Amino acid sequence: MTIFFENESSIQFDFPEEEHLAKLIDAVCNYVHCPYEVEISVTLVDKKRIRQVNNEFRGIDRPTDVLSFPMMEYNSPADFTGKAFCTSISLSPESEELILGDILLCAPVVCEQATEYGHSKLREFSFLIVHSLLHLFGYDHIEDGDREAMEWAQREIMDILQISRE
Repeated sequence: MTIFFENESSIQFDFPEEEHLAKLIDAVCNYVHCPYEVEISVTLVDKKRIRQVNNEFRGIDRPTDVLSFPMMEYNSPADFTGKAFCTSISLSPESEELILGDILLCAPVVCEQATEYGHSKLREFSFLIVHSLLHLFGYDHIEDGDREAMEWAQREIMDILQISRE
C-alpha cells in the first residue's frame, strides 16, 4: 500500500494520521475484497481550499467535509470484474498498485462535526475516510437503495475497526 499524505491545514490531530489512514484503508480494502495492493492520495485541507475544489468540481460554492475523486468506474460497488472497471483500471507503472484516487478531507470541518455530533475527532476523521474510500470503490448514496447499501457498509467497517460514537 502506498499512501501519499499531506496536511495542508493548520490542524494537527492528537493521533498519528498517516498510521491511522493505513489502518482505515486496509480495513476498507479487506471489506470490499479488493484483489490489489492500492495507492491513494489523502490531503487534509482548510475550508477555503475545499470550498474552491467543491465549487470547481461540483458547482457548490461552500465548504464540505470530504471530497472523493475515484480513478475507476464500476458496474456495481467493488465489482473488480465488470466491464466498467476493466476498461478504466489504473495501475501505477512503478509499483503496479491500483491507483484508487484522491481524497480531500477538510480538517476544520472534521473538528466541527465531531463537536456537533458529540464524538471524538478520531471517530469523525475515520468515518469520513471510510465514507470517501467507499466512494473510491464505486459506492454512492444518490438513490435510496445505494444509500442504504453504503450506510450498511460504513456501519460494518466502523464496527470492524471498533470505532464507535462514544
